[in-house]
Amino acid sequence: MRLGEELSNFGLIDDEFYSRGHVSAGYGRIGKHRKHPGGRGMAGGQHHHRTNLDKYHPGYFGKVGMRYFHKTQNQFWRPVINLDKLWSLVPSETRDAYISNKKPDTAPVLDLLPLGYSKVLGKGRLPEIPMVVRARYFSKEAERKIKEAGGVVELVA
Repeated sequence: MRLGEELSNFGLIDDEFYSRGHVSAGYGRIGKHRKHPGGRGMAGGQHHHRTNLDKYHPGYFGKVGMRYFHKTQNQFWRPVINLDKLWSLVPSETRDAYISNKKPDTAPVLDLLPLGYSKVLGKGRLPEIPMVVRARYFSKEAERKIKEAGGVVELVA
Protein backbone atom coordinates (compact mmCIF):
# COMPACT_ATOMS: atom_id res chain seq x y z
CA MET A 1 0.00 0.00 0.00
CA ARG A 2 1.37 3.39 -0.95
CA LEU A 3 1.28 6.55 1.09
CA GLY A 4 -1.19 8.35 -1.21
CA GLU A 5 -3.74 5.57 -1.01
CA GLU A 6 -3.42 5.40 2.74
CA LEU A 7 -4.03 9.12 3.16
CA SER A 8 -6.90 9.19 0.68
CA ASN A 9 -8.77 6.74 2.86
CA PHE A 10 -8.74 9.30 5.63
CA GLY A 11 -9.89 12.07 3.27
CA LEU A 12 -6.63 14.00 3.48
CA ILE A 13 -5.86 13.97 -0.24
CA ASP A 14 -8.61 15.75 -2.13
CA ASP A 15 -9.03 18.75 -4.43
CA GLU A 16 -8.16 21.17 -1.68
CA PHE A 17 -4.89 19.35 -1.08
CA TYR A 18 -3.77 19.76 -4.67
CA SER A 19 -4.67 23.45 -4.83
CA ARG A 20 -2.57 24.36 -1.80
CA GLY A 21 0.17 26.83 -2.55
CA HIS A 22 -1.68 28.34 -5.52
CA VAL A 23 -2.79 31.37 -3.62
CA SER A 24 -5.07 33.36 -5.88
CA ALA A 25 -6.52 30.54 -8.01
CA GLY A 26 -5.65 32.22 -11.28
CA TYR A 27 -7.26 35.59 -10.56
CA GLY A 28 -4.08 37.50 -9.67
CA ARG A 29 -2.90 39.08 -6.46
CA ILE A 30 -3.74 42.68 -7.31
CA GLY A 31 -7.29 42.74 -8.68
CA LYS A 32 -8.38 39.83 -6.49
CA HIS A 33 -11.33 38.71 -8.68
CA ARG A 34 -13.40 41.77 -7.88
CA LYS A 35 -15.45 44.32 -9.79
CA HIS A 36 -16.35 44.00 -13.48
CA PRO A 37 -13.27 43.94 -15.69
CA GLY A 38 -15.19 43.42 -18.94
CA GLY A 39 -17.98 45.86 -18.11
CA ARG A 40 -21.43 45.12 -16.74
CA GLY A 41 -24.06 43.29 -18.72
CA MET A 42 -23.97 43.91 -22.44
CA ALA A 43 -21.27 46.59 -22.22
CA GLY A 44 -18.86 46.31 -25.10
CA GLY A 45 -21.26 44.41 -27.32
CA GLN A 46 -20.10 46.46 -30.30
CA HIS A 47 -16.52 46.73 -29.09
CA HIS A 48 -14.53 44.22 -27.03
CA HIS A 49 -17.33 41.60 -26.84
CA ARG A 50 -18.15 41.82 -30.53
CA THR A 51 -16.78 38.42 -31.56
CA ASN A 52 -19.01 36.63 -29.04
CA LEU A 53 -22.12 38.52 -30.14
CA ASP A 54 -21.40 38.03 -33.84
CA LYS A 55 -20.83 34.31 -33.35
CA TYR A 56 -23.56 33.35 -30.88
CA HIS A 57 -26.14 36.12 -31.36
CA PRO A 58 -26.12 37.19 -35.02
CA GLY A 59 -28.52 39.98 -35.84
CA TYR A 60 -28.63 41.33 -32.28
CA PHE A 61 -27.68 44.84 -33.39
CA GLY A 62 -29.20 46.82 -36.22
CA LYS A 63 -32.58 47.13 -37.87
CA VAL A 64 -34.49 45.15 -40.47
CA GLY A 65 -37.34 46.20 -42.71
CA MET A 66 -39.58 49.23 -42.62
CA ARG A 67 -41.54 50.75 -39.78
CA TYR A 68 -45.33 50.83 -39.95
CA PHE A 69 -46.66 54.09 -38.53
CA HIS A 70 -50.15 54.12 -37.03
CA LYS A 71 -50.62 50.39 -37.52
CA THR A 72 -54.15 49.44 -36.53
CA GLN A 73 -53.95 45.91 -35.14
CA ASN A 74 -57.61 45.12 -35.81
CA GLN A 75 -57.03 45.05 -39.57
CA PHE A 76 -54.50 42.26 -39.11
CA TRP A 77 -56.61 40.06 -36.79
CA ARG A 78 -56.69 36.73 -38.55
CA PRO A 79 -56.49 33.71 -36.21
CA VAL A 80 -56.22 30.54 -38.25
CA ILE A 81 -57.40 26.97 -37.80
CA ASN A 82 -56.50 23.88 -39.81
CA LEU A 83 -58.99 21.48 -41.37
CA ASP A 84 -58.00 18.62 -39.09
CA LYS A 85 -59.19 20.63 -36.05
CA LEU A 86 -62.60 21.62 -37.44
CA TRP A 87 -64.50 18.59 -36.17
CA SER A 88 -63.12 19.12 -32.67
CA LEU A 89 -65.16 22.35 -32.55
CA VAL A 90 -68.41 20.47 -33.12
CA PRO A 91 -69.98 19.33 -29.80
CA SER A 92 -69.25 15.66 -29.10
CA GLU A 93 -72.90 14.48 -29.11
CA THR A 94 -73.52 16.16 -32.45
CA ARG A 95 -70.25 14.81 -33.85
CA ASP A 96 -71.11 11.24 -32.83
CA ALA A 97 -74.55 11.53 -34.41
CA TYR A 98 -73.08 12.63 -37.76
CA ILE A 99 -70.29 10.07 -37.73
CA SER A 100 -72.71 7.19 -37.02
CA ASN A 101 -75.00 8.44 -39.86
CA LYS A 102 -77.98 9.05 -37.58
CA LYS A 103 -78.55 12.39 -39.36
CA PRO A 104 -77.93 11.65 -43.04
CA ASP A 105 -80.21 14.42 -44.37
CA THR A 106 -78.61 17.34 -42.46
CA ALA A 107 -75.13 18.81 -42.22
CA PRO A 108 -73.51 20.54 -39.24
CA VAL A 109 -73.02 24.29 -39.58
CA LEU A 110 -69.77 25.56 -38.12
CA ASP A 111 -69.56 29.34 -37.73
CA LEU A 112 -65.94 30.08 -36.85
CA LEU A 113 -66.13 33.80 -36.03
CA PRO A 114 -67.88 33.38 -32.66
CA LEU A 115 -65.39 30.61 -31.88
CA GLY A 116 -62.48 33.03 -32.37
CA TYR A 117 -61.18 31.99 -35.80
CA SER A 118 -61.33 33.88 -39.07
CA LYS A 119 -59.29 31.82 -41.54
CA VAL A 120 -59.32 28.12 -42.42
CA LEU A 121 -56.12 26.51 -43.67
CA GLY A 122 -55.86 23.24 -45.55
CA LYS A 123 -53.66 21.04 -43.34
CA GLY A 124 -55.03 17.60 -42.57
CA ARG A 125 -57.95 15.54 -43.83
CA LEU A 126 -61.70 15.76 -43.34
CA PRO A 127 -64.04 12.81 -42.92
CA GLU A 128 -66.37 12.25 -45.87
CA ILE A 129 -69.25 13.95 -44.07
CA PRO A 130 -70.79 17.12 -45.56
CA MET A 131 -70.35 20.22 -43.44
CA VAL A 132 -71.13 23.93 -43.79
CA VAL A 133 -68.16 26.06 -42.73
CA ARG A 134 -68.51 29.82 -42.30
CA ALA A 135 -65.42 32.03 -42.03
CA ARG A 136 -63.98 35.25 -43.40
CA TYR A 137 -61.09 33.63 -45.27
CA PHE A 138 -60.29 30.21 -46.72
CA SER A 139 -57.09 29.02 -48.33
CA LYS A 140 -57.48 27.42 -51.76
CA GLU A 141 -56.51 24.03 -50.39
CA ALA A 142 -59.02 24.24 -47.53
CA GLU A 143 -61.80 25.25 -49.88
CA ARG A 144 -60.99 22.37 -52.23
CA LYS A 145 -60.91 19.76 -49.46
CA ILE A 146 -64.18 20.94 -47.86
CA LYS A 147 -65.94 20.77 -51.24
CA GLU A 148 -64.45 17.33 -52.00
CA ALA A 149 -65.91 16.06 -48.71
CA GLY A 150 -69.33 17.30 -49.88
CA GLY A 151 -69.32 20.40 -47.71
CA VAL A 152 -70.08 24.05 -48.39
CA VAL A 153 -67.82 27.07 -47.91
CA GLU A 154 -69.54 30.30 -46.84
CA LEU A 155 -67.71 33.61 -46.71
CA VAL A 156 -68.86 35.83 -43.84
CA ALA A 157 -68.11 39.52 -43.48
